[in-house]
Amino acid sequence: MTDYEIVIAGFGGQGLLFSGKVLAYAGLLEGRELSWLPSYGPEMRGGTANCNVILSDTPVGSPIVDHPNVLMVMNAPSLDKYENAVKEGGCIFLDSTLITREVERKDVKVYRVPATQMANDMGMAGLANMILLGAVIAETGCISEEGIPEALKKVIPARKMNLLEANLKALEAGREYVKG
Repeated sequence: MTDYEIVIAGFGGQGLLFSGKVLAYAGLLEGRELSWLPSYGPEMRGGTANCNVILSDTPVGSPIVDHPNVLMVMNAPSLDKYENAVKEGGCIFLDSTLITREVERKDVKVYRVPATQMANDMGMAGLANMILLGAVIAETGCISEEGIPEALKKVIPARKMNLLEANLKALEAGREYVKG
C-alpha cells in the first residue's frame, strides 16, 4: 500500500483538524502506522490551521510533512503556502468556492471541488471540510471507505453525535462529485 503524507490547511473553524483526525482514526482502525500533528495559528477561529497526517505501512519516523503527496486546502493563503511543497505527481484538492485562482503547477493532479457551495446547497453549512475529505478519500484510496463510519463514531464528540449522518452524507457528496 502507498504511504500518504497529507497536509490539510485553511482557516481555523473550517473543521480541518477534525478532518485530519477522521483520517488518522480510520488509519488506526486499519492497523496502519500513522501520525496526526495539528498546528494552530494565532486564533483558533479565523486564524490559520493545518494538520499533517501520515498513513504508512512502516513506522513513522517524524510527524512533520515537508513534501506532501496529498494537499487538501480550503483557502487561498494555504494554497499559496503549500502548492510548491507538493511532491511531483501528487494531488491537490481545493475548495473552488473559496479559492478562485488556478494551481500553477502542471506536475500535480488538481481536484477543484466547490465544497462550501455544495455544503450550503445541501443545508449543511460547516461541513465543506467533510465534502472535500470525501473527494480526497475517493480519489486517493488513502483509507478504506468501509471504516469511515466507525472512525466518525470515535472522533465526533458525544454532544455532537447527532451530526454523524450529516457527516456521512457530506463525505458521500464529495465522493460522488469526483467520481461523477
